[in-house]
Amino acid sequence: MELEERLIQYFEWFHHNPELSYEEYETTAKIREILEKEGLVILDCPLETGLVAVVQGEKPGAVQALRCDIDGLPITEETELPYASAHKGKMHACGHDFHIVAGIGCGILLNQRKSRLAGKVKIIFQPAEESSLGALKILETGVMEDVDKIWGIHGDPTNETGVLGIREGYVTAAVDRFVIRIKGMGCHGAHPDDGTDPIPAAAATVLALQTIVSRNINAFHPALVSVTRLEAGNTWNVIPETAVLEGTVRTMDREDRALFEKRMREIAENTAGAYGAEAELEWIPGPAATYNDGAMTEKSIEIARRRGLQVVPEESSMGGDDFSFYEEKIPGCYIKVGTGKGAAIHQPEFQVDEKVIFPTAAYLADLLIQ
Repeated sequence: MELEERLIQYFEWFHHNPELSYEEYETTAKIREILEKEGLVILDCPLETGLVAVVQGEKPGAVQALRCDIDGLPITEETELPYASAHKGKMHACGHDFHIVAGIGCGILLNQRKSRLAGKVKIIFQPAEESSLGALKILETGVMEDVDKIWGIHGDPTNETGVLGIREGYVTAAVDRFVIRIKGMGCHGAHPDDGTDPIPAAAATVLALQTIVSRNINAFHPALVSVTRLEAGNTWNVIPETAVLEGTVRTMDREDRALFEKRMREIAENTAGAYGAEAELEWIPGPAATYNDGAMTEKSIEIARRRGLQVVPEESSMGGDDFSFYEEKIPGCYIKVGTGKGAAIHQPEFQVDEKVIFPTAAYLADLLIQ
């Protein structure tokens, strides 16, 4: 069977059998089974899920890495594909099944062309990207310590099949989470003067937080704050003691990211204070913004055009990716691959055009060789 057919079969298996972050045991076992069958070497790494394969070239050169994430999402699939998810409430709705087989295909092609490969390539099948922290599991193993540069891909349903989105600079945002707990004093709903109502303080805080973007951040810098959860009380006639706000902050600029935490704390504490309540901010940092190295970006565009692939400027996204944890140590390049225009990622109707699988693997193999 030709490699392209095998990769499509592998893809359909992974799509049919999604697993969530930190639970990718069957996924990891299947990747291992395929790689061993295809003759690739797997490194001995202390990972519960995920693994790292390696291809050693026959010429001296740098050590490169290719990151392929492997986890699915807690979404019930609505595609009606013949190989749709077999597990209700779990789905590959972000294209990680495509990333897996593109990495497998790239590894097979590199293994066949070791005489042309300078240095070494590590193919990282990374767990738990959707948790925003899975890359740290790989970094903890020490497998990245000798790596000089890293490449990554992501499926893109806003572009036609096989169109590559590539651009130097920031392409995804830093992802931070916050929880604000506002404490007042509970009382009967008919006698608000007997207590301190945290709900008006919470409502005012939601609105006040938006002024960080409109009044504290450079208007030319992408940034946003979204309050995604607001909870208070549990019945209709009692003013509660506490209210809780939770949400996310997205920034591109490092200084903006630091400013956001400072201003959010000031606004939460002072707004609550104005209503006679108290507020406490819990700031939970996630991955930084993903940044495409200039020289790597230039090379990736050059190889794409040499292969006759269409390249468009990659759009910046306020979504995040823990790929940036690798980039804190080494240069990286994060490439978007058009999977056919359709439903957005993280949607139950999302699907990948299978025609993109083999060309992506071949492109990555050429890129890593060149």
